[in-house]
Amino acid sequence: MGEERVERRLAAILAADIAGYSRLMGANEEGTLAQLKSIRTALVDPAVATHRGNIVKTTGDGMLIEFASAVDAVRCAVEIQRSLAEQNAAVPQDQRIEYRIGIHVGDIIFDDDDIFGDGVNIAARLEGIAEPGGVCMSDDAYRQVRGKVEIACDDIGQQSLKNIAEPMQAWRVRLTDQAASAEISGLDIGQSQVFPPSDRPSIAVLAFQNMSGDPEQEYFADGMAEDIITALSRFNAPLVIARNSSFTYKAHAVDVKQVGRELGVRYVLEGSVRKAANRVRITGQLVDTATGAHIWADRYDGELGDIFDLQDYVTESVVGAIAPAVQKAEIERAKRKPTTSLDAYALYLRGLARLHQFGNRQANGEALRLFNSAIEFDPEFASAYGRAAFCYLIAKVNGWIPDTANAIAEVKKLTQRAIELGKDDAIALSASGNALAFVVGDVGVGAGLVDRALALNSNLAEAWNFGGWVKIWLGEPEAAIERFARALRLSPLDPWLMAMRAGTAYAHFFLDRHDEAASWAAMALQCSPDYGPGLRIAAASNAMAGRPEQAHKAMARLRELSPTLRLSNLKDMLGPYRRAEDVARYEDGLRQAGLPE
Repeated sequence: MGEERVERRLAAILAADIAGYSRLMGANEEGTLAQLKSIRTALVDPAVATHRGNIVKTTGDGMLIEFASAVDAVRCAVEIQRSLAEQNAAVPQDQRIEYRIGIHVGDIIFDDDDIFGDGVNIAARLEGIAEPGGVCMSDDAYRQVRGKVEIACDDIGQQSLKNIAEPMQAWRVRLTDQAASAEISGLDIGQSQVFPPSDRPSIAVLAFQNMSGDPEQEYFADGMAEDIITALSRFNAPLVIARNSSFTYKAHAVDVKQVGRELGVRYVLEGSVRKAANRVRITGQLVDTATGAHIWADRYDGELGDIFDLQDYVTESVVGAIAPAVQKAEIERAKRKPTTSLDAYALYLRGLARLHQFGNRQANGEALRLFNSAIEFDPEFASAYGRAAFCYLIAKVNGWIPDTANAIAEVKKLTQRAIELGKDDAIALSASGNALAFVVGDVGVGAGLVDRALALNSNLAEAWNFGGWVKIWLGEPEAAIERFARALRLSPLDPWLMAMRAGTAYAHFFLDRHDEAASWAAMALQCSPDYGPGLRIAAASNAMAGRPEQAHKAMARLRELSPTLRLSNLKDMLGPYRRAEDVARYEDGLRQAGLPE
């Protein structure tokens, strides 16, 4: 009896699934199904038909589509994602249906109206590392479409995919006309995400130029721009890029159009500060990044004691230019100042300058001293209490706390005052909440404080980052992924990018998505190769994904940096996880990677 012939052919395979499907169904099962049916009927099925695709099969949250051409597959994917992004613009973030799409060209087997083989498996794995709303393709697919499809792609390097023997080169489709993020001298940001333009007015405030001729006044110029960012962030209308990203352009001659592309913003605010004796001069200009045209420019002169009024004037002028319909209540809320003491304010700015020297033990200690000094000048300065508490968190993360009991007592005291005084201060609440959760272990109260901060200021990237970690500790990894995504959107060039990416890796790990976890861990280590949490999750996720070589490599570096690290003393470095099974899974991954008991 002859052997049955197997039908094989070369095809382009598109694999898609819905990000956060379980969460959406849990929140509103009937509504989600109705919304999904509408999207399939109005957007997906017509796009597949237009580009000559064949839907091989569908599942509750995904689909597998075959194309004869990689060009057709990519054009179909781009059309679906762009159309869906436009439709989602008016939908609340937590209710959006967003596909992740992977595309590969390879040999496939047809059997009983289904398809099998490595070509299918690789497309599915690439879908797993795509961003919600994004498209990821293999190098084989990229070679087929290069120069034939009017899109740009970012090389995301070699990716280790589950059950695929060798790492594969992968590409991320850029769904807007943004250019890839440039490398900024002195800052290794790795592969940065590319974000579509916001449907809200969006702005980046660059570091103000210090025109005083005195290097000691640099902090004052930085503080001016930072306070304008804070004030703008309190408005609901504009999307405001975080200071940690916009300040990466400091001391560089930049093209505002380039800044607009790299940060995904429509407007850029530039300025300068000249401080001499008791006089201050502030200049500012607002530029449309699409055209390079000046929307507004002005100069402000005043006494040093008028500095807060000058800041308010600049803020109102900028918001009036980009969002003229802002309500009076929002304007009044933006005017609220954390302190009226210029001495406390100056010390606080110096403390921020030290605090932003991340990973430096001496700088962190100096920041704590300066925040405490600011508190002495103004005992009701809520943000200073919150920042001081956060210094203890930085110390614990880096293992710089010799007396844990004393640190816990200090954080409790500082956060209590920050909460009492800063009921409307998002910075005080978010920094205090994160410190209270991590250092003290009071996750419930800490989570509530971060949530309150986000309600007050939805533009505060660090609060979204803090909130992501809190959700991981609470055992809510899907929510954590969404929060880290918001943080990345608001601060795509953040010096703490490794923490946002590592947090995303941990969230995927606890969802048993070990390939995705390993991919995010690799991106975190691109930013900071010796970042402890990144190395730990890289080791654990690669071990659980069946890639012992990569797991052991990460573990070897981790143990080189921390020779005394054992499973028995790992607790000191872990967050306050609520779910015992999360800790057990994490420890099992590290054990498989080679961490001794």
